[in-house]
Amino acid sequence: MKTARRFSRVPHREAVAVFTAFLMFALGATSANAQRVPKNYVFFNLDRDAIREPAFSDSKLFAGAQIKYTWRSLETDKGIYDFTAISQDLAYLNGKGKGLFLQIQDVSFDSSIRNVPNYVLDDSSFHGGADPQYEFADSNDSKPQAAGWVARRWDPNVAARFHLLLAELGKRFDGQVVGITLPETAVDFGNTGKYFPQGFTPVGYVQVIKDDMAAAKNSFKKSIVIQYANFMPGGHGINKEYLASIYAYAKAIGAGAGGPDVIPWRKVQMNHAYHFAKLYTGTIPLGFAVQEGNYSQHNDRTGKPMTVADIYDFATSQLGADFIFWFPEEPYFSRDVVPFLARLQKQMPSYK
Repeated sequence: MKTARRFSRVPHREAVAVFTAFLMFALGATSANAQRVPKNYVFFNLDRDAIREPAFSDSKLFAGAQIKYTWRSLETDKGIYDFTAISQDLAYLNGKGKGLFLQIQDVSFDSSIRNVPNYVLDDSSFHGGADPQYEFADSNDSKPQAAGWVARRWDPNVAARFHLLLAELGKRFDGQVVGITLPETAVDFGNTGKYFPQGFTPVGYVQVIKDDMAAAKNSFKKSIVIQYANFMPGGHGINKEYLASIYAYAKAIGAGAGGPDVIPWRKVQMNHAYHFAKLYTGTIPLGFAVQEGNYSQHNDRTGKPMTVADIYDFATSQLGADFIFWFPEEPYFSRDVVPFLARLQKQMPSYK
């Protein structure tokens, strides 16, 4: 994921498709779930400074910011925590009447970056601390290409340290931040087992994710906890139990779920996170992020280029999203997202 591009002031484009979709929404012409009015946040990724730009901070369109903080930046050495950045961001946002969603990141999608502390990487008791994940040319795991690093979540020693971080964050920020999102469940070590890290199995990974969710929920009893649950290794298709059990567990412990990427009607997502979001609408908090690259996709149902109206309608009517986290990718954000939400707010005074 690239760092968010800063807001730019580009000319307002009056999009007929956006206005038409809005009228359908306002008149109740979309499906019943479209009546859900989500909270709109801006997902700034690691670009903390951007929350201070007036285009966001002075806007009444957004309830707050979702900001990514890496485990590495929050625990500078074993048991030494530095939450200065969170405290500063929270104070600034609260001063503007906005809330903060934390995203605590232990995984990267860049082969040059490991988001775990040095002591976890260096201490042999953590068995390397992080393992590479890959992209493969086919299901036979041929031609692997490095695609980032993920903390050894399945290693009990690594997991214990991550859970301590969550506990410390909860002591300081529970009830002060709106919520906390745990990074996506999707990791890719292939299908054959040839590239599985030491101690990793797809079945065992299901319990690992549940343990992380429980640790977050025990630490944040007042703030919302959302596990990004999009794909599970070894759990392909809606008939697999892995992802189903994560959503069921979220409901059982009072947590929420969701994931990155809102790409309406994309088949692979429709058979995974989107399917389960539809099942759990209204029963657990659901949060979905419109991330970099989503705006330029095609709508798989219409075959036409995506519009913000498509994204919003899908997030509300099909996913039942309680929170939408919009990535400020330009030119789409200033040209399309902001005008669309402004029209929505004008027509619905209670909306924000």
